[in-house]
Amino acid sequence: MNTNRRKLMLGLGGVIALSTSSVARTLVFTPSQTAGPFYPVELPLDDDNDLTLIKGRKGPANGIICDVTGRIVDINGKPLSKMRIEIWQCDVNGRYRHPHENSRRPMDENFQGHGLARTNDQGQYRFRTIRPVQYPGRTPHIHVAVFPQGERPFVTQLYVAGDKRNDTDFIYNSIPSDKRKLITAEFKPTVSDGAKQQANFDIILNRRDGTPQDS
Repeated sequence: MNTNRRKLMLGLGGVIALSTSSVARTLVFTPSQTAGPFYPVELPLDDDNDLTLIKGRKGPANGIICDVTGRIVDINGKPLSKMRIEIWQCDVNGRYRHPHENSRRPMDENFQGHGLARTNDQGQYRFRTIRPVQYPGRTPHIHVAVFPQGERPFVTQLYVAGDKRNDTDFIYNSIPSDKRKLITAEFKPTVSDGAKQQANFDIILNRRDGTPQDS
C-alpha cells in the first residue's frame, strides 16, 4: 500500500483548511470533508474512470448513468496537470464495496464503486458513474480525493444541488452556508452517448504555482 493511500485510510484526508493569508482576486478554495469509513481497503482490478462497466461482466451498473467532469486548479486558476483524482460511492442500493459495510441490501455487482483518473494539461478530469443515491443517514454524495505528489491527499465530497436531504445532512451542514456551493453540483440532462445526466465539479486547491499555502 503506498503512503498516500495509507494516509487516506487513516482518515488524514481533508487537510486543506481556510487560509488567513488569502489575498484579493484569488479563488476561494474547495472545502475539505471527511473521507468516511468506506474508502476501499483494496482497489478493484478494473480501476479506471468508468465505474459503470466492469471488465468481464456483461451488464452496466444500475442507476442513472452520469458523467462527472471538471478541472483541478490552484487559487490563481492555474490548471494542475497529471494530478491523480479518485472517487468512490455507494451503488444504487446504498451499498459500498467495503468489508465493513454490513447492509443486507443486495450489492450491484456491475458497479465498480471506485474510480481513478489523472488530469490533462488543462487540469481536466472525467468520470462516468451513477447519480449518487442516499446512504442510510446521509444525503446523496460522492467522495472525492486528490493526490498531490509528495503531500497528504485532499478529500472532499460532492453533493447534488437542490436535493432536500442536504438540509438535514450533518456533514454537508458542517460547511459554512456561503461555501456549500463549492461542494455542490447540478446534475443536468445530457445527450452524451451512454449517459443520462452530467455534472461539472471544479476543485480549487489551496496552493499557488504548485506550492501549498499556509493554513
